[in-house]
Amino acid sequence: MKQIKELNNGVKYMLWASFLFAIMGAFAKLASEHMSSLEVVFFRNIFGVVLIGYTIYKAEIKSVGGRPFLLFFRGFMGFVSLLAYFYNIAHIPMGDAVTFSKTAPIFTAIFAWVFLNEKLTLSSWVAVFIGFIGILFITQPSGAGFSKYDWLGIFSGIGAAIAYTSVRELRNYYDTKVIVLSFTLVGTIGPLLLFILSKYFYMQELDFMMGAFVMPNGIVWFYVVGLGVLGTLSQYYMTKAYGETKAGIVGAVSYSNIVFAILVGILLGDSLPTLITTCGIVLIVGAGIMVAREK
Repeated sequence: MKQIKELNNGVKYMLWASFLFAIMGAFAKLASEHMSSLEVVFFRNIFGVVLIGYTIYKAEIKSVGGRPFLLFFRGFMGFVSLLAYFYNIAHIPMGDAVTFSKTAPIFTAIFAWVFLNEKLTLSSWVAVFIGFIGILFITQPSGAGFSKYDWLGIFSGIGAAIAYTSVRELRNYYDTKVIVLSFTLVGTIGPLLLFILSKYFYMQELDFMMGAFVMPNGIVWFYVVGLGVLGTLSQYYMTKAYGETKAGIVGAVSYSNIVFAILVGILLGDSLPTLITTCGIVLIVGAGIMVAREK
């Protein structure tokens, strides 16, 4: 107990956020047994719209504005990244799905270098290389190449990275709450449009972003409410963590999410990661921590 009390507040907030995020993943996995991943994303975001919208209504927001298309782009990339992430949560071990999403800092470093002219040190380039090796260890491509889940997993990291890179520019024009609201709004309206589209143009190849709306009932309501509430709480504590401690430290601690996800996944029936997969996870975590330290 003494060691816990001595932990920096930012570290404690991030550990708590990571744990809540893993439990949220469990609710998403359970909900996915009764509804499409598209609907899971809808319920994940609608809670955010209500909560963030209420806080904006109650407090004065000061934003310069002027970048609506970039604001929409950030929301759109976050939305499609979340679609891929929740689809994988439903179909592969939670630890693998979360690890794929945790490649985002590695891709963010690359995109910031390309689009924002941020310099990458030698250690950052080494981290990027290590991260890619880790991805290969987890995907273990065969002669047929990457599987559908591999591609979606990699995209969940790339999509999140593009969204994070956009945020760096948007912070100069909009309040953080406005940026988050844009993401949750797109993530709520997007599924509604895709529900309609799926009714007339459903394609099995795009099942990760298509599906019919099924009204939850019984225990499923518990899953979707838990999904929305814990998703919002994890985002809240993550934000508090970055406000309390240096981003590099918090970013490194955020990888505890993978450990929590593996443990929660095992409780839900996931198998233990293989030795090769474990090596890939370790490499990606190491690469992510290296990138975080540079920031």
